[in-house]
Amino acid sequence: MSLNPQLSVCIDAVYEGVDEVEAISRVAQCGIEAFEFWCWWEKDLDRIVKAGDDNGLTIASCCTKFVSLVDPAKRDEYLQGLKESIDAAQRIDCKTLISQVGDFRPGVPREEQHQSLVDGLRQAAPMLEKAGITLVIEPLNELVDHVGYYLVRSDEAFEIVGKVGSENVKVVFDIYHQQISEGHVIDRLTRNINDIAHFHAAGNPGRNELTRGELNYHEIFAAIRKTNYSGYVGLEYWPVGDPDASLRDVVAMCEKES
Repeated sequence: MSLNPQLSVCIDAVYEGVDEVEAISRVAQCGIEAFEFWCWWEKDLDRIVKAGDDNGLTIASCCTKFVSLVDPAKRDEYLQGLKESIDAAQRIDCKTLISQVGDFRPGVPREEQHQSLVDGLRQAAPMLEKAGITLVIEPLNELVDHVGYYLVRSDEAFEIVGKVGSENVKVVFDIYHQQISEGHVIDRLTRNINDIAHFHAAGNPGRNELTRGELNYHEIFAAIRKTNYSGYVGLEYWPVGDPDASLRDVVAMCEKES
């Protein structure tokens, strides 16, 4: 099945509490050809790879180690975690690593934390380029889900990756988070599409099915479809109803017109 945009399912969210092999199988049965997850270091990667292969699925993304990028004192720890994550990503043939950036450091000027982020990613870039893997930094909302997090607005995220200047360092644009943090999601994502290498999607409020709440995903996906974006939209939500039915609803929304 050809979907536009391409979909990936975060099995840790949509199928929370379900055995990973069963979750991967159910993703395939819903007509979606990719999945993702969070912490590779907590997974049986061989088992996950086999389940993906058995169902003909691609692993779209996973996370790098959760170490602060806004604290220069933790730079070496971050880079070591990234090296381990690159090794894991290559092992499972995953081309995208998602990176959170850490919490705001009280008492430290924001511009210093911003520069630490830029400097750390500049150091990371050669590792990523050599491996052929893209790292995407993730702005998150601080009003509902991530109180105290540093990177809240996508405009700062785009500014950061612009300063880094590597094709292997981009942004994951989480439509749910950015609706809460700043709104105007269609305008923001279309204007900055060349700096986006992954999307996340959930309904708002509630972070549930895409068909619930104030976000018009039919129009959002249509806007993405009109750009040159060729990556994945990761479905990262907690369904209120049947998860399989909710995924089929998104597939129907994304079926590419012939």
